[in-house]
Amino acid sequence: METQSPDRSSAPDGVLIARLRRGDMAALAELYEKYQTPIFRTALAITRDQGAAEDILQECFIRLLTHADRIRTDAPVGPWLYRVAINLSCDWIHYRQRWSNLLSKLVGRWMPPLRVEWTVEEREIQERVREAIRSLPLPQQVVIVLYYLEGLSLKEIAEILEVPEGTVKSRLHYGREALRERLAEWQPRRGVVYELT
Repeated sequence: METQSPDRSSAPDGVLIARLRRGDMAALAELYEKYQTPIFRTALAITRDQGAAEDILQECFIRLLTHADRIRTDAPVGPWLYRVAINLSCDWIHYRQRWSNLLSKLVGRWMPPLRVEWTVEEREIQERVREAIRSLPLPQQVVIVLYYLEGLSLKEIAEILEVPEGTVKSRLHYGREALRERLAEWQPRRGVVYELT
């Protein structure tokens, strides 16, 4: 990723933000060239994931464009971009950790304890569970995550989703059934019985 260093920009940040407010996309390009490397490095250092860091970099400048009218013109924009990058990176880590926790809980709930010789296959098992969850319709995915990961009751989920409790119960039931079927397709190789409760 080739970039200019922050001190090579031809105009102060405030001038570029003022131009951006008037719809001058060249100003956005100058700000991007000025800050892309430090913002990318910050996101990469937090997430340790190049793809995530690239996505966060792009989102930072989308937000800069979207919120240009709210950004101060009497101060450098760098600190604002850093805050956005850090918040997005932390959100990404939180999301990833929640998925990791969910997978661990699901593997622990729906599979017997792994024998020592199975531990090397744990990643493959988790990926199968992840794929099975992703294959569910989004409403079922959401309920599965809220129920098993967050430990919320059916009533709490119903309030969050603003649907009847019976709808939540139905989605959870059909989500479990679908997961059981999808994981059963893999079961014969392992001799594992999945018990969803």
